[in-house]
Amino acid sequence: MSNTRRPRRRPDDQVVDFNLDALQASGNLRPFVVQHGGRRWELAHMDTLDAWKLLAAADGGDVAAMLSIFGLALGDQWQAFQAKPMPRHKLSVLFDAYRKHCGVQAGESPASTDS
Repeated sequence: MSNTRRPRRRPDDQVVDFNLDALQASGNLRPFVVQHGGRRWELAHMDTLDAWKLLAAADGGDVAAMLSIFGLALGDQWQAFQAKPMPRHKLSVLFDAYRKHCGVQAGESPASTDS
């Protein structure tokens, strides 16, 4: 008589239907670098930002979403970036250039799964 026992499987050893941990972003996730107020600023690529925070900010409308995107993208640089005066027309052009760099079309949510 053999004394072989099958090891007990833990619940986290079960097969999964979709492994988000194995999913890699497609494309180049290079940061967006901008010159403003005599300084270089680095914004993280939109595809690397926390989607939950982006979705929560979207409930507040376009302005809240834009503020959230810039805050998340700039990280620790955000307060210093905001301290520099920014004319509205430059902010619009900056946001459009950042979206283009990240491959996000105008009107498309940066938290979209299609990008």
